[in-house]
Amino acid sequence: MSAFEILMLVCFGAAWPFSIVRSWRSKSTKGKSPVFLVIVMIGYVAGILHKILYQLDGVIILYVVNLVMVAVDTALYIVNHRRERA
Repeated sequence: MSAFEILMLVCFGAAWPFSIVRSWRSKSTKGKSPVFLVIVMIGYVAGILHKILYQLDGVIILYVVNLVMVAVDTALYIVNHRRERA
């Protein structure tokens, strides 16, 4: 378990709640990139797989929490995009 890995995940994770709230309140896709969201999710999945296959420790929880937050933001993007198209 690396303190640097934990700090990185906490710092990245701190931004997602603000992004989710902004998406929820604005009901807009403005400033969002679905490609970016998917790339970030792929990165978190890769981190989770690494933890499972090579170095299982408690840090996996941070990867999962961050993945869930990005997935929520992505779902909000999809909902808001459909709303904008309608």
